[in-house]
Amino acid sequence: MKIAIGCDPNAEAEKQAVIEFIQKKGYGEVTDFGSKDPIYANVAIELAEAVARKEYDRGILLCGTGIGMSIAANKVKGAYAALAADVYSAERARLSNDANIITMGAFTTGSKNREEIITAFLTNEFVPGCSSQPKVDAYHKYDALKGSCY
Repeated sequence: MKIAIGCDPNAEAEKQAVIEFIQKKGYGEVTDFGSKDPIYANVAIELAEAVARKEYDRGILLCGTGIGMSIAANKVKGAYAALAADVYSAERARLSNDANIITMGAFTTGSKNREEIITAFLTNEFVPGCSSQPKVDAYHKYDALKGSCY
């Protein structure tokens, strides 16, 4: 699995810990989209565009709360970013919502919880034909109508 990761300057330490965790668990090849830009939207959009182009299977974004990264990433056609503060939300992001990006808060999510969220996000797959399929189809259909952001 190819995984893209990025953050704002506030979450650099947490991003490095996540990279180490992913590598230790063997979840996939990680590409670091950086953390130097204080305008987190720039990192989020760059990563989301790469995920939307299918250059990466999944994306992970961190900032203070994860909220700003989620908002910015979701502006990109084909990017489906879910803010997850717990394992159940991360599982449902994949199983029910087909999210391809997860966002988390460096200030709001502890390291053990962050590892469990990452595991849930990277080890679950969307279930085609599930009860959520019509909902997912609806936002994919809407995305198809939008102009491209890249």
